[in-house]
Amino acid sequence: MPVAVTPEAVEEKVVETLATFGPDRAEIKRDATFDQLDIDSLDIVELAQVIEEEFGVVLKGDDVKDIKTVGQAIDLVVSRA
Repeated sequence: MPVAVTPEAVEEKVVETLATFGPDRAEIKRDATFDQLDIDSLDIVELAQVIEEEFGVVLKGDDVKDIKTVGQAIDLVVSRA
């Protein structure tokens, strides 16, 4: 059963997932860009899969291609829930 989609829950899951790709958790802030964090498009696809499994929110390639920051990713998921 999907977890309740709150901004806090989404932020926690996004940070937790991004941290598995290499960046230090302390660097993963809402205004951090994926470039700054060295997160590539494959990482973003994986993040989208985690989001779908965790929250039942489906993100397509077109949805995520324009996302540049952690905060944008979080806001997109919350807005789709």
